[in-house]
Amino acid sequence: MECVVSTPLQGSWKAADKQFMNVMNAALGGMMVAQNSFNSAAQRIAGAFTQPTGFTQPPDSVDLSTEMVALLAARNQFEASAKVFQAGDKMQKKLLDLMA
Repeated sequence: MECVVSTPLQGSWKAADKQFMNVMNAALGGMMVAQNSFNSAAQRIAGAFTQPTGFTQPPDSVDLSTEMVALLAARNQFEASAKVFQAGDKMQKKLLDLMA
């Protein structure tokens, strides 16, 4: 028969673990939003220079400076979310070290 001892801190560790997972999920969500923003801006840029065969009207004009700002903003958002994810990972490792 196995004896299990419960301490008051175990309940708080479970709550803390859920918070770390929420932080990491939020960071992953931010990375996905940034990736979608980047892809959208890239598609708008690429679409401005492609024209189907037999198409007589000029392609839509795209403001390259606006799209470049969108690309840079998406990159910055992705980097910030990645840093949040890394911080959450470090915090979770510290928590596991404390529990061990």
